[in-house]
Amino acid sequence: MKYIYLLLLSIFVISCGNKQEKESEEKPKPLMSLVKTHSTTENVNHPFLKDVENWTELKAIDSFFVKFRKISPNEALSNAIELKDLIKRLKDSVKPKKFRMLSLEARINILYSEVLRLADLTEIGAIKAEEVNTQVDKTMSAFSDVNTKINTILTKNNFENEIDIDVKFIGLDTTRIDSISKRAIDLRLKEQVKYRND
Repeated sequence: MKYIYLLLLSIFVISCGNKQEKESEEKPKPLMSLVKTHSTTENVNHPFLKDVENWTELKAIDSFFVKFRKISPNEALSNAIELKDLIKRLKDSVKPKKFRMLSLEARINILYSEVLRLADLTEIGAIKAEEVNTQVDKTMSAFSDVNTKINTILTKNNFENEIDIDVKFIGLDTTRIDSISKRAIDLRLKEQVKYRND
């Protein structure tokens, strides 16, 4: 009889212990709440930061994209509308004179299109986490393309300003005009005007 009581008591203790282990197991998180690390965006190169320091719209977007480096699809969707508004302001803003180029405008328009797609995903009820993460990657890539174009424009401007070729060597050959800097041509023209006035 003692053995039967001990056997029943041990079965009871073991069965209670199994229930507690099952309750303590973590339930898996829904895929929309899993944080994904996205690749970082290309930044404006450090030597060129002074050229874009007064461009507040670009700086606001850059600081906003820091949030998107580690973000869950739910958070990305909740921040999509605010990001869309920031990029709309960048698109509509008056850009610094050296950045008023069609090639940069095209990249900003692509960025705006990508963020519009991301914002549209907020209205889809049965959206998958993978689709949101893919669109976040595309949007971040489009912003990297904008920054890369800014770096290219500023590098080209610095290169043109560093070239110092005497304009006398050009003559009237207009095919060679691209091989010298605009600054050298302007100086040569000013000298000619000054010489005529004297």
